[in-house]
Amino acid sequence: MSVLRILYLGLAVWGAIHPMSWFVAWFDENGYDVWAMVDAWHVNAATSGLVWDLTIAAIALTLWIIAETWVRRNWLALIAIPATFCIGVSCGPPLYLFLRTRPVT
Repeated sequence: MSVLRILYLGLAVWGAIHPMSWFVAWFDENGYDVWAMVDAWHVNAATSGLVWDLTIAAIALTLWIIAETWVRRNWLALIAIPATFCIGVSCGPPLYLFLRTRPVT
């Protein structure tokens, strides 16, 4: 495996674990209510802007993944879409790049 692929994989793992640790800490303090967390994301204009920034980035990534998967027929790369929306933008793009750069057989 190339150094670049290892870096992509490392970033995907880090992007899954590090932000999730903050979410788990928030849930521990405030209870396991997803809608309360969504409300917390919109507590002020700065956080709402960040939420929309990440949402737009996730949608753009999804379109890119679908378009490239259609052309390249790399169906496994579609797993980056649920990773992006269920884990986060910190995990989805590096996971997709890891899957996209695998050797073609």
